[in-house]
Formats: sequence, structure tokens, C-alpha cells
Amino acid sequence: MRIVLCFPNEERQRHRIAEAAPWAEIVDVPQERIDRELWNADIFCGHAKVPVDWDAVVEQGRLRWIQSSAAGMDHCLVPSVIASDIVVTSASGVLADQVAEHTTALVTAWLRNLPVFFAEQKKHEFIRRPTRDLHHTTILIVGFGGVGRRLAQVLRVFKTRLWAVDLFPIDQPDYVERLLPPTELPALLLQADLVILALPLNASTRHAFGAAQFARMKPGSLFVNVARGPIVVTDDLLEALSNGPIAGAVMDVTDPEPLPPGHPLWDLPNVIITPHVGGQCASRADDITRLFCENLRRWHEKRPLINRITDKTAGFPFRDGKTPLWIDLCDSIA
Repeated sequence: MRIVLCFPNEERQRHRIAEAAPWAEIVDVPQERIDRELWNADIFCGHAKVPVDWDAVVEQGRLRWIQSSAAGMDHCLVPSVIASDIVVTSASGVLADQVAEHTTALVTAWLRNLPVFFAEQKKHEFIRRPTRDLHHTTILIVGFGGVGRRLAQVLRVFKTRLWAVDLFPIDQPDYVERLLPPTELPALLLQADLVILALPLNASTRHAFGAAQFARMKPGSLFVNVARGPIVVTDDLLEALSNGPIAGAVMDVTDPEPLPPGHPLWDLPNVIITPHVGGQCASRADDITRLFCENLRRWHEKRPLINRITDKTAGFPFRDGKTPLWIDLCDSIA
């Protein structure tokens, strides 16, 4: 059994993986070799950021399990992998703390007008300007998976009114006032002060947020994207930012990504953009290793894998009562 790793790691993480899987050979490879090494992998843990001939890998028939080191699965869930018998597990929830932190930073920076104040500080200007409040706002979280649920936990301390939309509107926390199916999104958009996208990217969500959705947003509201850039129609976002109804946008992801230097989004005064760093974390390699090691033990013992994606067309693990989720188990796993 050969396990191929392709995520930032050190010897101590590889040692932990070897301890969890003494029955396997562990091979760590850089991104430029991953396309070739996947041909000789039974299990792959990582995130291929270079082009991979997944069709050929599937046709060869050796690869049995992909453990993604990212929550987003668009990097590997191509049609041939979706149709195959390859088991796929995600890192959903592993970086939820960091994405929730980053989202809160973006939102509060925009509401408190911090970019303007920072610019004026450099010019030694002391000018009081209007700010807005996060407390007591109505927040709509679109996508209530690992990140969405952690966001709700964090944002509740600001005495906010929390609503959420999800394909599977179950297990509603008591601090979330409404958890509804996507059919209710148009009505909720009319009333929300902040709309936060926390959806996975798949065939059904690509370009799912465009002119029709922006037109229904509350005048003066803030749009937040910490999911994936291609979920949003960028031209429609530009129109909504330039001519209303929304007052601004903060985003850690864009489409295209990276955003070209001359793109008009850069220069809009009501926008804050960060370069897809929401998931950055000092303990990321350790956290991914902890999840993978637990799943390796479960794989060997034929127990249910954490974050298994049972419907690969959806691209995320379901809260179905059968699939163990990292967001629920992380505190109990060493």
C-alpha cells in the first residue's frame, strides 16, 4: 500500500502518518511531481494545485482514496473521479476557525471604515468619519456547513440576528433564528444587512450568485464572499457595487483568481479584497495530519471515514447522521 502526500508538511507530521499506517509506504512529493506520482498511489492526501490527468489516473484503477487537504473539492472532483469508485474525503471544518476569524476581520474592517482610517494615518490626518455597527444586524449565511456553522458561533457574540440557507437545513442551533432551504433565499435577501457566502463550488453553485440575487439584496447591505470566486458572476457584482443596491463587498476570493492588476474591482472604494488567505493557519499541517491519521486508522479498521463525500456531485460531506464530521469530532480526537 502506497500513500502519496502533497501538502506542506515536515518530518514530524510524516512520522505521525507512518505511525498511524505502519502497513503502508509513505511518499512525500512536491507539486511539480504529483501528476506522475498519483499513478503509483493507492491513497492520496493533499491538494493538487497543478494540472492532473485525473481521467488517466481513474482509468489506471490503482487509486482508492483521496483525502483532500482543503475543504473545497473542485481541484479533484472532475467527472471521471465523480463517476469512479474512488473514496473521497474532505478537510471540511478543519480550517473553519481561521475562515471565521478572517471573515470577522473583513466585515468589521469594512463596517468601521478601517481602510480609510489606515490611509489617513499614513498622511497624518485626524478626520472623524462615519462608521457602521455589526452589533444587532441581521446576517444571512448562505451555506451552513463547517465554515457556515463556525461563523454563526463567532458572530452570535455580536448580538446579531442569524439566518442561514442550506441544501440540508437540519440540526438548527438554538442561536440561529432561521435555517431554511435555498428556495427561501430570495425572500431572505430582501431583509439581511450582511450576506455571507460559505458555499462549496460545484456544478450547481457555479455562477449561482448574480444579477437576480444582487437585485434582491437590501439597499445598503454588505456582500461577503469567503467561499469560492466562481460562485459569483463578477460583472454582476461590479454592477451592484457601482449602481446599487449593495453598499459594499468584502472578499477573500475572486473570479478570476488571482485578480489581474488592471481589474476594476481593485479600485472600488467600497471593496476590501484579500488574496485567498482565510484558511492560513500556523497549525494547518498538524490539523490536516490529525484528520488524516484518524481516517487512516478508520480506513484500516473499515470504520466510517470522517468527512466522506457520499455524493461526489455535491462536493461536500452531508450532515446525514451517518457520516462523521470533523467539525463535530475535532475536540475529541488526539
